[in-house]
Amino acid sequence: MQQRKGDPFGTHRVIEPEGVLPQPAWRLDSVSPLYANECLIDVERLNIDSASFVQIKEACEHDDAKVKEMIMKIISDRGKMHNPVTGSGGMLIGKVSQIGVEFPASDLQVGDQVATLVSLTLTPLLVEEIQHVNMNNGQISIKGKAILFASCPFAILPDDLPESVSLAALDVCGAPAQVARLVKPSDTVVVLGAGGKSGLLSLAVAWQAAGEQGKVIAIESNPAACEVIRELGIAHEVQSVNAKQPLAVKEMVEGLTDGGLADITVNCVNVPDTELSSILATRDGGTVYYFSTAVKFTAAALGAEGAGKDVQMMIGNGYAPGHADLTLQLLRDHPALKDIFYQRYQA
Repeated sequence: MQQRKGDPFGTHRVIEPEGVLPQPAWRLDSVSPLYANECLIDVERLNIDSASFVQIKEACEHDDAKVKEMIMKIISDRGKMHNPVTGSGGMLIGKVSQIGVEFPASDLQVGDQVATLVSLTLTPLLVEEIQHVNMNNGQISIKGKAILFASCPFAILPDDLPESVSLAALDVCGAPAQVARLVKPSDTVVVLGAGGKSGLLSLAVAWQAAGEQGKVIAIESNPAACEVIRELGIAHEVQSVNAKQPLAVKEMVEGLTDGGLADITVNCVNVPDTELSSILATRDGGTVYYFSTAVKFTAAALGAEGAGKDVQMMIGNGYAPGHADLTLQLLRDHPALKDIFYQRYQA
């Protein structure tokens, strides 16, 4: 039987509502046979994004069985892992099991181990079994299948890093790639939520890009995570401040910059209500890069207006050309940082 060709953006998999792309759709078709321009993956592990996993754990009172049940229900209801509260998903790794005859990746072969570089919120996903949930880092071992559309980027996993470590890094690879574009020599850079994986990778890039004349300030609420950052030596200043307290953040950054504030502020916090902290930490004419999926962009826009702040605000696009290679190379170039990822994510 000849395979049908689907829309390259995956609209043929949308069940409801009609006429939308897969990401904003409520429900996707994850069970129909493969289309000619799709790729089928035997999924081994999901990485639930940090904001989503924190919300799920809190809603389930940190009960492992309840977390499994909630995640399974979301996927079965929606045909994808799309948290209805946070609106976010994560990413996956698995083994290619079938390639459509018109799938646009001539170098891909059945059996290749890949990481999808697109959100689970737009990836058709069918889960047969959740085998294990790591309550510390949001990685979930499963047995299931996923579909990759023609437009979706992916990465073949490297041989020199454990799969779980690659998955953790690639889940947030948009952050360091965008920070590399934004930060210029001599810039003052503030990273909120600096102790998480996106925060650490962003710090590493900012440290390289800002150079000897720049200044990198790490803000992290967890004192233990602050000590990790200090030991890594990728920030000039490390401060334990709650990013949900905008005036405290502003006063701290003012004090560390002689009132000049940040040229670039990167928000990697995995909890809500940190929009204004990012804005108040940034000088007029500066840039706030919101990578966190916990950010409410109406709160950011209206908050900047109310505070009379003229700052450029960027939504955290998870894609940039070369973002996967850049991120994995960061780990190779920073052995101490790689060790942190090994400690946190090696299965």
